[in-house]
Amino acid sequence: MIIAELTVVPLGTGTPSVSRYVAQAVAELRKLGLEPQVTAMGTIIEATELSVILEAVRKVHESVFEQGALRVVTTLKIDERRDKAGSIEQKLRAVQSVS
Repeated sequence: MIIAELTVVPLGTGTPSVSRYVAQAVAELRKLGLEPQVTAMGTIIEATELSVILEAVRKVHESVFEQGALRVVTTLKIDERRDKAGSIEQKLRAVQSVS
């Protein structure tokens, strides 16, 4: 499983809140069959294929422009492990087990 965290920042919107952009991004991810986990600083998704992750990021990035942003900064982190299976839940359980 590939785990990715993305953050999309709209610029040139004149709006101090990005909540509506995040809500639209989450809707775009769900349309692709993903189950995004929104955090205070980004959104985490997982998929079995890198192409799915990259297409999701493209859709989210474009959706911000479609909402009127004049400039968009997108940051993507990808964690792909090929030696054993993993998931968002598995990573969370691992951290919680040592806490």
